[in-house]
Amino acid sequence: MRKVAVIGVGNSKFGNRSDVNVAELAFEAVKPSLEDAGISAKNVEFVAIGTAGAGAWYEELLPAVVAAEYCGLTKAGLMRCEAACASSSAAFQAAYSTIASGQADIAMALGVEKMREIDTPTAMEWIGRAGYYLWEFHNFGLTFPAYYALHATAHMAKFGTTEEDLALVAVKNHKYGSMNPIAHLQNRITVDDVLSSMVIASPLKLFDCCPMTDGSAAVILASEEKVKELGIDTPVWVAGIGYSSGTANLSKRLDYVGLEASVQAAQMAYKMAGIAPSQVDFAEFHDCFTIAEIMAYEDLGFCPKGEGAKLIREGQTEIGGKIPVNMDGGLKAKGHPIGTTGCSMIYEVTKQLREEAVERGRQVPLKNYIGLAHNVGGTGHYCYVTILRR
Repeated sequence: MRKVAVIGVGNSKFGNRSDVNVAELAFEAVKPSLEDAGISAKNVEFVAIGTAGAGAWYEELLPAVVAAEYCGLTKAGLMRCEAACASSSAAFQAAYSTIASGQADIAMALGVEKMREIDTPTAMEWIGRAGYYLWEFHNFGLTFPAYYALHATAHMAKFGTTEEDLALVAVKNHKYGSMNPIAHLQNRITVDDVLSSMVIASPLKLFDCCPMTDGSAAVILASEEKVKELGIDTPVWVAGIGYSSGTANLSKRLDYVGLEASVQAAQMAYKMAGIAPSQVDFAEFHDCFTIAEIMAYEDLGFCPKGEGAKLIREGQTEIGGKIPVNMDGGLKAKGHPIGTTGCSMIYEVTKQLREEAVERGRQVPLKNYIGLAHNVGGTGHYCYVTILRR
């Protein structure tokens, strides 16, 4: 297998993007990624596009075709990847594998999603169907806040985690979102703001939940030979990729205090990269709901099981702490355009490793120059963990 590097990244502004269609939104990420890599669209041999809501949240049933044509990528090999909220991490893995196997020298992973073209109840239904439709949504009406509320109540019952602990995750991520010019939500909040916000699925409240967001992100990868040919002086190497999945039927899960798929994907990524969690300088964790970030601290080995709340209480996931997490605001504040999130995490990890995340003081001090992105689809139905090193 050949070495593969990230040589270009781009990210659109996140938010309610009713000003553009899906192809135009994709272009906002593709154009800067090509400029960052110093190449043109004709140099890209393969494109994998992650999107989960085609034909449901927006009008295009084949968005990969439309977006590729608009961005000048028509002659490249083309595929669409769906892995729910981890769709563009799946696209990244496909693009990586195409280069590592020797089939191409330059490939692109692109995530694009428009979630705001339909009303909120309809969007919630579509997202709710992403679990086990006949058993959980049709019979019991579970939506995704309710899924993660099950995890929150289980974690609270077993480990003493509190609603205040969940609120601290939201406060932290809004703080860093306020420093990120592309973030959907740039307002700072307090613990009291979270605790007094509307209950969505107890114990989760409005400010424990990520927003529905439009956005795109693009990542360009290249072989080691192409990196040398292009004279790229700051390649960010793909050190490890791990992946796993979990049963669709939650009644078959071993417990609700973590995601087994996260544990397995992380172990696979650490083994491939040849590192331990202690060597990671910072991480992007999948915080679709505040409990998800706390579980990720534990599932990915940054603290023992049951001690995730202690990390957030002590400020250990802030800049200057043991493991800074979600310095872009995370899904909670930057936003969660479902098919885009994986590539947007890679965008942030790349920027941090290049020491380019300097907006308003959110650059993480680096020791080992290793960053991690953890991207979950559903409630552990899919999981991808990507480790990058510079």
